[in-house]
Amino acid sequence: MENERAEQYQGKITGFVTVTCLIAAIGGCMFGYDVGVAGGVTSTDDFLREFFSNVYAQRRNAHENNYCKFNDQGLAAFNSSLYIAGLVATLVASPITRKYGRRVSIICAGIFFLAGAALNAGSVNLPMLLLGRILLGFGVGFESQAVPVYLSEVSPAHMRGALSVLFQLATTIGIFSANMISYVTQKLSPWGWRLALGTAAFPALLMSLGGYFLPETPNSLIQRGFTEQGRQVLEKLRGTRNVNAEFQDMIDASLLANSMEHPFRDILQRRYRPQLVMAVLMPMFQILTGVNCILFYAPVLFLTMGFGENSLLYSGVLLGFVLVLSTFVSIGLVDKLGRRPLLLSGGLQMITCQIIVSVILGLKLGDNQELSKGYSIMLVIFFSLFVLGYGWSWGPLGYTVPSEVFPLAIRSAGQSITVAVNLLFTFIVAQAFLYLLCALKFGIFLLFACCVSVMTIFVYFMLPETKGVPIEDMSLIWTKHWFWKRMLPEN
Repeated sequence: MENERAEQYQGKITGFVTVTCLIAAIGGCMFGYDVGVAGGVTSTDDFLREFFSNVYAQRRNAHENNYCKFNDQGLAAFNSSLYIAGLVATLVASPITRKYGRRVSIICAGIFFLAGAALNAGSVNLPMLLLGRILLGFGVGFESQAVPVYLSEVSPAHMRGALSVLFQLATTIGIFSANMISYVTQKLSPWGWRLALGTAAFPALLMSLGGYFLPETPNSLIQRGFTEQGRQVLEKLRGTRNVNAEFQDMIDASLLANSMEHPFRDILQRRYRPQLVMAVLMPMFQILTGVNCILFYAPVLFLTMGFGENSLLYSGVLLGFVLVLSTFVSIGLVDKLGRRPLLLSGGLQMITCQIIVSVILGLKLGDNQELSKGYSIMLVIFFSLFVLGYGWSWGPLGYTVPSEVFPLAIRSAGQSITVAVNLLFTFIVAQAFLYLLCALKFGIFLLFACCVSVMTIFVYFMLPETKGVPIEDMSLIWTKHWFWKRMLPEN
């Protein structure tokens, strides 16, 4: 039977909840900046000459294969080390987030980001550079564990999708900012790359200080025994004292949560099977779109395709702007149309663009040729359309859907699995991309198109709509789904 209390929920979008969500979303800006700046600096001569001299030599070789001139596992490790460190960190962050609150994990993330940015900016050798990226990875692990959950818990049910998408919006703004700063600093030889990497310290400082002033979520306070304080925060977030229905649902959820001593073991129970599947497949599919490769290897890709030194401008200004714009589209539509329509339409658009890009490269870009201006412009257009489709669908919703479907009892464990899977596949794809680009050439985009096809079919048949469902009633949607209701225990 559906929870009748959900219809009694009161509240509105208050200035307090808006400011709270904006401060928390800075974590996404840090994540995006670290993704974007890596692609920017790895396409600059000063950085390559300092740390990857063999890649620099290959790049200057006019006869080097277009698809293989950046194929270097050390260069790939610079990008991918952040993600494997984040994977480890999110497993550590899960019990901290559960026992000490979401706010503590957000502050820890800011401190790791600060240390990593400082170490990267002052690097004098490759081990020092990689250590800085690993510290940034710890920051990614903590903020990816805490921020999406924080946003979903403080948001009112009817606006949860839009406010949760703020994390992705901040991520896209971070990527855009990183590419713009990289474009400017590449002209500041020979230390411009240090400024680009060190600038990450500014949002990290904002995140650390902002996290100190953030309120803890009412869900976390109630779960940890601070019931009255949790109610006070809930009243402030909703802008009304009439929060009895939502408050009682949180108490009921916390009683169940506190009865579970081993959430990672409990999440394997049959009654949580649908949520576990979403925690694994949604972040995996998000990465297998190939968008991360396009974003943090965009300058490399555009250099490969003959755009010359303007590659940072094209990738930074155009793709970054398109990604930010498309995220605003998602914010405006996610709570009106729902999650499924956006995921399905975005998937179809990405499939079409990947196929067209692959055909153009296959027919017009040989191993040692350059694209004509007309075909280069066509590639930019279809890359932009691909990013546009991703930005209103799998970009934000790959985080939003997993963060909202878990009950409180296993929410931190579920988010930890989601982030770990996301970072694991980001690491695999980032480490393998330059090699696969060399081996498969244009075929790598066909590979990504096949992956997007599979995930679009999965959404159509397997993902129920979560629009407008209160977060503490989310378990009920699986009992109505044609497939998942067969998987659940009878009670």
